Amino acid sequence: MAATGQTPKVQQHLLKDDGTVPNNPRLALTLYGQVLVPGDAHRIEQLFASNGWSNAWVNGIYPFHHYHATTHEVLGIAAGSARVQFGGPSGPIVEVTAGDAVMIPAGVGHCRLSHASGLVVVGAYPGGSDWDLRRANPADYQSGLPLIAKVADPVSDPIFGADGPACRAHGRPS
Repeated sequence: MAATGQTPKVQQHLLKDDGTVPNNPRLALTLYGQVLVPGDAHRIEQLFASNGWSNAWVNGIYPFHHYHATTHEVLGIAAGSARVQFGGPSGPIVEVTAGDAVMIPAGVGHCRLSHASGLVVVGAYPGGSDWDLRRANPADYQSGLPLIAKVADPVSDPIFGADGPACRAHGRPS
């Protein structure tokens, strides 16, 4: 059951390498609809930490295509809303609102296209890992590929723990 007490709405998308953003060949982008209690960034951070995702921050989403080659990332929308493009400049565009969360596998691009005033995002990483910042360009693409391949699958889903969808490779049951 989700933190909100509602039945969770979870969607997964395995995004293909587009030549500038590698995305992730094993793990799907995981979208969790209305699984968080809106308005409480501290409570969201605590939920992530209870499932092994830490090194948290509270801010927004960068307005340029970027990805992390050395770690996965979870974003929890505490307040406001945003339109975010995933997977690079030709990837899907998703509206995220307060109460939603997104687990972004290493290599998966993300870019805030627009946002409502008051956007508050909580981010965290499995095991408290440090993150790097890569942009959609040939140099970052080439140097990022071998790093992405070395990132282990998460052992715990940031929302649901060990049995959650983010800790399973796409298409492979737990």
